[in-house]
Formats: sequence, C-alpha cells, structure tokens
Amino acid sequence: MFSFTVAALVFGVIFLAELPDKTALASLMLGTRYRASYVFAGVAAAFLVHVVLAIAAGSLLTLLPHRILQLIVGLAFVAGAAVLLFKKDDDEEEIAKPADQSFWKVSGAGFMLILVAEFGDLTQIMTANLAARYDDPVSVGAGATLGLWAVAGLGIVGGRTLMKYVPLALITKVAALVMLALAGFSLYEAAVG
Repeated sequence: MFSFTVAALVFGVIFLAELPDKTALASLMLGTRYRASYVFAGVAAAFLVHVVLAIAAGSLLTLLPHRILQLIVGLAFVAGAAVLLFKKDDDEEEIAKPADQSFWKVSGAGFMLILVAEFGDLTQIMTANLAARYDDPVSVGAGATLGLWAVAGLGIVGGRTLMKYVPLALITKVAALVMLALAGFSLYEAAVG
C-alpha cells in the first residue's frame, strides 16, 4: 500500500541531498543553454532509471536479517552525511553542446550526462538504503523520483535565483543532519532489535 508519509520523507531527504550535487549544477548549465522542457525530459528519464536500479538494490537488502539490515542502513547514512559534510567542491565540468537544438539531441545530452554522473551517486545509494529501511518500493520510488525531478526542475529553471538566497553550504549541512538523524534511528533499531 502506498504511504504518503514515506514518500514525503524520502522526497525531503533526496531533495536536500541532491541540491548541492554536481548534477543540479549540470542541469542548471544545460537549462541556460537549451530549451528547458527538452533538458528536463532527458534528465528526468535518467533519474527514473537510477531510482529503479536503486529500488531493486534496496529490495535485495531487505532479504538480510533485520538487525544486520538496520546496522548496514545506519552506517550507510552516517557515511552519506560524512560525504556531504567533508566533500570538497569540484571544479565545474564543461558540458559538450549538442550539435543542434532538436529535442532528441538536447534531451539525449541531458539523459547521458545524468545517467553517467549519477551512477553510484550518494542519492542513488540513499534511495537503495531507504528502500531497504521502509520495505515500500513504490512509496520510496515515488518520493525519490519526485525529489530528484524537483531538484532538476529547480536547477533548470531557477537555480541561479535559489543560490542567491540560500547558501549551498547551508543546504548541504541540513541534508547531512537529516541523514544523521536517519542513521541514529536505524542504529538504535539495530541495537535494540
């Protein structure tokens, strides 16, 4: 059964974790150069592929004994929070321009950029962890997909404006604190079993 609570929680966690990611900046850069709807179509399709893969991986994790699963999920959230808190900003990557502005060229460029850049990324690993934690693939998948799409949409349409008012460092710290809270819950459940 679909849980709006789980979907909303996953949306918030994934949204906050993806905001400071390089793919949000890549979406912003593509959106400033090409038709926004074309860019979003490609980026959204790539994110959907990543969520499906993450949900499948998370579903496999649920086969583990409950205490071991909670320990793994808790440690993964701690690692995710550490990555967010201690990562150094990468230099912006140059995005190759498609030869023309056709839908297939622009959306294909966005799809390939996100597909490659997000593989094994923190939000994909977090989605797998959340799928394992809640054992609700539909709710987790919907929340993660909508969170990623919301960040992509913000990046494409209004990223520059957002960054003027909300510092990236603050967004990163909030995402890390949310992950630490989730880690605490998972580790507590692992300890008390």
